[in-house]
Amino acid sequence: MSWIFWLWMPLVGFPPLMVLTMQAISLLYQFWIHTELVGRMGPLEMALNTPSHHRVHHGTNQRYLDRNHAGILIVWDRMFGTFEPEQEQVVYGLTRNINSYNPLRIAFHEWIDIWRDLHEPTTFRGKMAVIFGRPGRKVERAAHAGQL
Repeated sequence: MSWIFWLWMPLVGFPPLMVLTMQAISLLYQFWIHTELVGRMGPLEMALNTPSHHRVHHGTNQRYLDRNHAGILIVWDRMFGTFEPEQEQVVYGLTRNINSYNPLRIAFHEWIDIWRDLHEPTTFRGKMAVIFGRPGRKVERAAHAGQL
């Protein structure tokens, strides 16, 4: 579904080849940050997404939920308040195990959960919070209520 986020660019005049090239560069960059072999990278961490920053993105630790979404430039997370430095051992996985090896279930479980979550709020504002709010807010509410 990522094409939705790039569709507007050719529509406003960016050459499609430029958009595809940028996507390819971003994808190649993101390949190498999926490692635990590289630690901190000093001053580069101020601007670039590094393995340390990306480990946080994949963490299920409460402090790491919904953090470090950057592809290449971590400055966007710093600007929008979603940056979190790696400070404790990252626990990888899901906040709730889906107990399935079915590829369709794995690919679409989050969309199904969002659809179910849309039926919980009774107000329009509540429904908009499900769609546009932080994904971890439901986990935070459950943890606060002692359900996790």
